[in-house]
This record gives sequence, structure tokens and C-alpha cells, in this order.
Amino acid sequence: MSHNTSLATATTNESSGSTHKRHWWRWTLTGIVVLLVVIVAAVGLYITFQPVPAPLALPTVAASTPVGPLDGAWRLGAGSVAGFRLQQTVLGFSNDIVGRTKSVSGAVTVAGDQVSAAQFSIDLATIEVGGKTEPQLETSLDTASHPNATFTLSQPIALTSAFASGGVMTTTATGNLVMNGVSRAVSLTISGRRYGSTMLFTGLIPVEFSRWSIKSPAGFGFFGSLANHGDAEFLLDLHRS
Repeated sequence: MSHNTSLATATTNESSGSTHKRHWWRWTLTGIVVLLVVIVAAVGLYITFQPVPAPLALPTVAASTPVGPLDGAWRLGAGSVAGFRLQQTVLGFSNDIVGRTKSVSGAVTVAGDQVSAAQFSIDLATIEVGGKTEPQLETSLDTASHPNATFTLSQPIALTSAFASGGVMTTTATGNLVMNGVSRAVSLTISGRRYGSTMLFTGLIPVEFSRWSIKSPAGFGFFGSLANHGDAEFLLDLHRS
């Protein structure tokens, strides 16, 4: 009788132990799933709602009356900004990575009713993302050997009478963009306006990395990636030389 009781007790204990193990594994798997969901949600919120600088654009404030003639040489001032915009995707969530620098130099020549010549250069090594320099730029663009990107106008840009009197002008410009030691012809839409003694021009240049032999930036493996193209943005703040 006692022998049967012992067997029953052992069987009950084994059954109870198996049940505990099954519960333990179930709770463990549930915890892992919940943790993964929380991580994905956190990443999604971070990527989706992370503050991203707006595209460079002309000021929305009313323009002051243009002062002085248009003809002559104009140089880029301290208000000039340039950089890039690149899309990142992490765990299915997308947002832009934006880099900016104020290390922009160059000049524009206006003759008659057109921009007859223009060139500006960007110090790529000084571009910052979120207030910090990005080491991956040095690798992708080989800034050690080619620290600057340069745009040179190849065709004159006609200036409208509205622009001359302080109105906004939007037109197409063509030129050559040199990056990573490679020169390529580009076409872009630009907008411009006169503010007192200042001229402002803004625009963006679509950049396919392969055209300039740029190494695609490293992604996040299985978890995400960076696009193999982006936009070069600029805002030119021009003052008479």
C-alpha cells in the first residue's frame, strides 16, 4: 500500500514539475516577445519622431526693398549653409539623416539680367549631424583626399524683373558638381530673392552615390539600412564684393 502511495506521490511530483517547467517556458517566451515589442516600438518612436531639420528654404519674413544695382561680383557671406539629406530605415521605420555646415565659400557674377558665372565650395569635413561630425562621411567621401565638394555653373541663369524688385524667382540651373574627385553634370531647381543689399538662393541637388563613386554608407545589417542616394542642400547668402 505504501509502495503504491510513493509511486503516486512521485508521479504527482513529476507532473507538477513538468507543469512548472511548461509555465516557466511560457512566461519566458511571453517576456521575450513583450520585450521585443517594446524595443521595436521604442525604436519606431525614436526614428519617427526624432527632430529633423527642415529643408533649407528662403526666409518667410517680408523682404526689405532691394538696395543697389544687381550687376557686379557677389561673395558668399556667413549666412550660407550647405549639407545633405539621406533617408534611413530601421525595423521598418523611416526618417531622414541631415548634415549641415556653414563652411561654404564662393562667388557669383551678375552681368545685365543674368548670373553669368557662379561657383561655391563646401568643406565636407566640417559637416555635422546632430551637432557632431560624422566619421562615416570621411570614409564614404574620402574627405582626407577630397575635402571639398564644388559646384560650378555651366550655363547663365536669367534673372526676372520680379527678382530684381524683390520678388521670389524659381528657375532651373545647370552646372558641374565635383565630389570624391569625380565631376558630373547636374541640373537643379533653385529659388532666389533679394533682401536689401543681400541676395539669397536656395536649392538641392539629387545625388546618386554611384555617379560619384561614393561608397554607400554602412547600414544596420538585418535591422535597417541607409539609402544609396540623397540630396545635397544649400542656402547661399550673397553680398556685394
